[in-house]
Amino acid sequence: MSAANPVTLPLSGYKARHIRFEVAGKVATITLDRPDKKNPLTFESYAEIVDLFRAAAKDKGVKAFVVTGAGGNFCSGGDVFEIIEPLVEMETAQLLDFTRTTGEVVKAMRACPQPIIAAIDGVCAGAGAIVAMASDIRIGTPGAKVAFLFNRVGLAGCDMGACAILPRIIGQGRAAELLYTGRVLGGEEAERFGFFNRLAAPDAVLGQAQKLAVELAGGPTFANAMTKRMLEMEWAMSVETAIEAEAVAQALCMETEDFARAFRAFAAKQKPVFEGD
Repeated sequence: MSAANPVTLPLSGYKARHIRFEVAGKVATITLDRPDKKNPLTFESYAEIVDLFRAAAKDKGVKAFVVTGAGGNFCSGGDVFEIIEPLVEMETAQLLDFTRTTGEVVKAMRACPQPIIAAIDGVCAGAGAIVAMASDIRIGTPGAKVAFLFNRVGLAGCDMGACAILPRIIGQGRAAELLYTGRVLGGEEAERFGFFNRLAAPDAVLGQAQKLAVELAGGPTFANAMTKRMLEMEWAMSVETAIEAEAVAQALCMETEDFARAFRAFAAKQKPVFEGD
């Protein structure tokens, strides 16, 4: 698989090659930008997305991410001719290398300390549905079409962490139905299931995602990163262990200057201005 451009810091100066990448203030927006094919992923775009989210852990300027697609669709999954066709000719070792590489996208998104908000319209299928799933918050449209299509091409639904993460979002029974059938989940049903946090009009969905990202980026970002980490870690903990882990995490947050700022602002009847330290 081809490597992406080495991601250089700060992210605000990085020029992406296989996706569209922009930083405005404290918010970075990743746009899957192949609208003529409904924004499918390629070997190169997989690699570049992984590199971006890995680098994000070391970037001091970007405090939140938005992920979206161009041309009225989110992502149609892996490119049929650039990815699916070559896979048919690969041997087991090469196939395992590929499946591990695609899984790195989800690992990188979940390890990235910044919150990730997906703005989803139109087709959101296969690996595209996984990218949406791996985001922290999802804003969709009534016309969005979410589908975990793996069984439709003769594969298991257990791809890129779907069997681990999707049940956390929508519940075991609903996740099982979607992964066994590969059926399309419409926008209103996706909101009812809890896959979408809320719905927005197609011309407003990206703006709403970016507005929320700006709000989160202006918050106590050290504490936000801690919340994301604990949400990830506590799934495998007992309640007793989780309460202890949260006690340690919260004590660390109480040592931050943002916590002191919040107290001083409250005492002065002012709104706190957080700086992430």
